[in-house]
Amino acid sequence: LAAVAGALAEHGAVMVLNEPGHVSFPAGALERSGVGDTRALLHGLLLLLYCGFIKYEVEDVPGVWMRTHGCHLLGLPDLAFHAEGHHQGQKMFDIFQSVLGHALNGGAELGAGHTMQVGQDVFLRLRAPSEEEGFLDSDGELFVAEMIGADQINRPR
Repeated sequence: LAAVAGALAEHGAVMVLNEPGHVSFPAGALERSGVGDTRALLHGLLLLLYCGFIKYEVEDVPGVWMRTHGCHLLGLPDLAFHAEGHHQGQKMFDIFQSVLGHALNGGAELGAGHTMQVGQDVFLRLRAPSEEEGFLDSDGELFVAEMIGADQINRPR
């Protein structure tokens, strides 16, 4: 559908809307003209087009929650992270893009308790949301990512 949206942009389409992913994207950015490998372009847009990446400030909760929406439509869980502030947005976007892309293409399974290395010195553990984190409600599975040390990889919490 993203490729069709790009083709329609050549005929005046303005925007692509993915409501479950909470995402809108300019159709003109998907036009085929000047793009060598359309499939590679569309794959790189996982969190910009197919799944949304949203930042939330929750009342009485310091920091910023960052999470995905709509990943269940691709057979993936949504991911969330409680950040210190908005300045961590690009880093978490890149991490989520990498983790979800690997799961989508490499078949890696994501689940509560799983740990992973996502950068040279960046390690994560996934957990289920707590009862107090009801604002993270999702249409599918959702896991909260927490930063851990290298010594915590492959060890139960």
